[in-house]
Amino acid sequence: MSAKLLIVTIYIITAIILISILFVKNTKQNKKIKSIIDELEKEKNLILGAPILNELSKVEALVRDDKLKVKYDNWQRKFDDIRNIYIPEITDMLLDCDNYADLKDYKSLRVLLADVELKIYKLREKTNNLLNEIKEITLSEEKNRNQIVNLKTDYRKIKSDFEKNKTEYQLVKNQIELQFENIEKRFQEFEIVMEKKDYDEINYLVKGISDMIDHMKYVIKEVPAILIMCKELIPGKIEEVSQVYIKMTREQYQLDYLNVEYNINETNKKIKDILDRVKVLNLEDVVFELKTIINYFDSLFNDFEIEKIAKRTFESNIKSLKAKLVRTDKAISGLMNELNDLKSTYNLSDDDIKRLNVINKEIDNIKKDYNNLMDCNKNHSFPYSKMVRELDILIIKVSKLDETLNYDLKNIGSMKDDELRAREQLENIKDILKKARNRIRLYNIPVIPDNYFVELQDASDAIKEIQKELNKKPINIDTLNIRVDTARDLVFKVFNTTNNLLRTIVMLEETIVYGNRYRGEKEKVNEGLNLAEKLFYQGSYKKALEITMNAIDYVEPGIHNKIMSAYNIKG
Repeated sequence: MSAKLLIVTIYIITAIILISILFVKNTKQNKKIKSIIDELEKEKNLILGAPILNELSKVEALVRDDKLKVKYDNWQRKFDDIRNIYIPEITDMLLDCDNYADLKDYKSLRVLLADVELKIYKLREKTNNLLNEIKEITLSEEKNRNQIVNLKTDYRKIKSDFEKNKTEYQLVKNQIELQFENIEKRFQEFEIVMEKKDYDEINYLVKGISDMIDHMKYVIKEVPAILIMCKELIPGKIEEVSQVYIKMTREQYQLDYLNVEYNINETNKKIKDILDRVKVLNLEDVVFELKTIINYFDSLFNDFEIEKIAKRTFESNIKSLKAKLVRTDKAISGLMNELNDLKSTYNLSDDDIKRLNVINKEIDNIKKDYNNLMDCNKNHSFPYSKMVRELDILIIKVSKLDETLNYDLKNIGSMKDDELRAREQLENIKDILKKARNRIRLYNIPVIPDNYFVELQDASDAIKEIQKELNKKPINIDTLNIRVDTARDLVFKVFNTTNNLLRTIVMLEETIVYGNRYRGEKEKVNEGLNLAEKLFYQGSYKKALEITMNAIDYVEPGIHNKIMSAYNIKG
């Protein structure tokens, strides 16, 4: 019974907690929604509170003609629409929002709130635009008056600058003074229009005066520099360029590609055209055009210098090319003359022969290009800057061919060296093998091991293979080198075998002699030495030496190490 009561109690408490949470959540949500609606209400009231009505009353006092009257009536109608149509519509929508909030119809409420925000935004834009249009009139007099005061200050300053430096404007002095008179007339017209309250005309007139003064500022600032460029700077550059051009053409530089004479004539025409425009105070693009002309003539001096440097470079590099070309041509010609002998002597590959033929052909082509270049230089057909570029190409070509040719010369030279070295090594290894045989003959050896004869035969056969390769036409250098390496290794093997065999025999003989002193003392020594002598005559030299040392070891322990040390043999 108590358990059931506990379960019911827990259920009731849980329900109460859930209800409380939902109540608090709904309360917070309602407060948030009410806050949003109140904020929208404030924004609506701010729109309504815009000072449009006050500004309209100012306009009403200024109305003196039909043009302004039409504008006033239009603005008044727009304001009435805002006040009597749009604001009430938003008010009704906000009331509907309150109703949806009370009914907790949050889905409909969210849609309606979005519509209200959009309408308030659009109405605010419309109200601000209307207010700005009205203020264009209400603030026009003060704004335009201040602007005219500033324009008059600017006008007096530029006119003062003109008066101080009038000598710098002689070409256009009258035109400038006439323009100043026109500006002064516009100032007078402004006062008349202000009296009439013709605000459209006032704005147009102020803008016109402002444009005229801005133009005159630019004229007063730029005309002195323009006249200096047209009458002194550019003519001076033309004269300097002409002198350098004439001097270089007399020195047989080819400068036709620069079109100097044509561009000078065109520049003189352009200067005349610019001066004609300056006379009517039309300075549009004038400064840009003059700077372009100056930059062109400056670039000409750079082009002249490039040609001078190119000439020095050409004269220096053409000598270098000639020397390299003669050297390379001589080398390839020598190879081509020897090619038949080389092919019969050495096993040259088809690629080697093809590469030499290509190099020979390319060298002939480069020689033709070199001769053509020298003809161009002699006839002054092309500018040095172009000939240097062509010369650089030829130098690169010759350098690449020279590099390839050096590889072939080194390769062929290596073949000759390998052949010579093979012949020298053949004699050396023959001599070594002969010495090995002679040493064997000098010793009265009872039995020569069979493996010695096998090694000797292998070495002799390898020497014969070298001779066969040297007698072949053409010689295969790779095969020859292999034959030489093989024969050398086999001969040295025979040589080492001979030395080891003779050393073992000498050690055995001397050890037996040394051991004879102990024959009478120990029977085992006597037996060991007798067995060693028997093995010696059977050709088992190493085994005989080992038995001899072991026999002596009975009476003289450590003899093994002493003997090995005496003959510098590591154990």
